Amino acid sequence: MPQLINVKAFRDFLRSGSIGGLILIACVVISMVIANTAAGPAFESFLSQELGYHSDTIHLRYPLLLWINDGLMAIFFLMVGLEIKRELVEGELSSFKKAAMPVFAALGGVLAPAGIYFLLNKNTPTAGGWGIPMATDIAFAIAVITMLGRRAPSSLKIFLSALAIVDDLMAILVIALFYSSDLHYQYLLYAGLIFVFLLVMNKLGVKHLAAYLLPGMLIWYFIHHSGVHATIAGVLTAMAIPTTPGPEESPLEKLEHILVNPVNFLIMPVFALANTNIHLEPGMAQGLTTMLGLGIMLGLIVGKPLGITLFSWLSVKLGISAQPAGASWKHILGAGMLGGIGFTMSVFIALLSFSGQYLILAEAKFAILTGSVLSGMLGYFTLSRLGRRARS
Repeated sequence: MPQLINVKAFRDFLRSGSIGGLILIACVVISMVIANTAAGPAFESFLSQELGYHSDTIHLRYPLLLWINDGLMAIFFLMVGLEIKRELVEGELSSFKKAAMPVFAALGGVLAPAGIYFLLNKNTPTAGGWGIPMATDIAFAIAVITMLGRRAPSSLKIFLSALAIVDDLMAILVIALFYSSDLHYQYLLYAGLIFVFLLVMNKLGVKHLAAYLLPGMLIWYFIHHSGVHATIAGVLTAMAIPTTPGPEESPLEKLEHILVNPVNFLIMPVFALANTNIHLEPGMAQGLTTMLGLGIMLGLIVGKPLGITLFSWLSVKLGISAQPAGASWKHILGAGMLGGIGFTMSVFIALLSFSGQYLILAEAKFAILTGSVLSGMLGYFTLSRLGRRARS
């Protein structure tokens, strides 16, 4: 009997999501160690190895790091998009008021951090980096809240997922408008036409998953070549896959069940391993006290939870939105703290902001890492404490 109890406890541990979070943290630590040892250059070289096929008409040969960030993460976004759509149809986001709150929260989570950074850096050479603290790294944010298991309301994870997706869409728009100079609109048009085709198939009652996933790969290809971050293709594909509010398993729910373990135990750890390899250099720590470092850290640690909570509260008070079921304003504040995990998306915007400025870029990366780690810790312990209080 004791052995059976131990087996059951282990299965519950696996299902709770905690093990996936622990694997993710282990990969973060391993990646940081590798980056700051003699193995660092070899690992960088490994990630820069090009894979794929290239011809005059098909361009699919890219470094391994790009395949991870734009390819594997598109599958992650596909799964998150499936969860969001299921909640839109039959769950926490099924009414306009419930669906509106993550949109307002994301808007506040973009404006407040960018505003804090701009106020500290205006009329300086680093003023152009105002977009850095407005980004949320959806993979790490969801990983942290998943680690909390039942200590956080299930509605809060849906809220944070929807918020992070809208946040990513806003970040992509900001990058396209302010940080990009080479957008290819014809590719966006091709992707849009295929997406419309998927919606038509949905209306016609087509339920075979391959009928959506294969065109979804074409959407990925065209969005990637448009200059926009290709992971959005996962969300678009998910939104077209059919589901129903009834008890029978829909194509969407079937795909969601297929993806959950590969995403949690393979894709997210590989993503962390490839993207956390930041080489720590002399002078990085001093950069935390500059206007650049303070703007990034305060934007992530203070601006994100402030903007998310304030705009959420205002939208509810104005009668536009409704709070997630079982989530208090302290829960929303904790989720806002997790929204301050900017990390990879923030680093990406920093690269666009300070291209060629090695020292400034190094300081920005360290500020992003510090602000993201502190935001994650604050969010985790805030929500964990609230969960313990609710149980006692």
